[in-house]
Amino acid sequence: MKTFLIAAVVASITTGAAQAGSHNPAIKDPKVGETSVAAKGANSFTESQAKGRIEKAGYTNVSKLVKNPNGVWQGSATKDGQNVLIGLDYRGNVITR
Repeated sequence: MKTFLIAAVVASITTGAAQAGSHNPAIKDPKVGETSVAAKGANSFTESQAKGRIEKAGYTNVSKLVKNPNGVWQGSATKDGQNVLIGLDYRGNVITR
């Protein structure tokens, strides 16, 4: 009985820790990259950090970045010769329109 109880407690703790880690928006999900939907939330990126993240995603001529009320940095950029409207949410997702 003790062994079962100890195993249940350990399983509960490790499951809780895994769930906490998977729901932490401060940790960048490796699957996150370019998306069409911005996550709303308090964005702690500075303008230059946002520009750097967008450029790292392959965009050039990143300009006119302004943080909107939903915490998304928005502006314009160029990728593959096309001018696009661009955004960066608090998770680091790059959004194009």
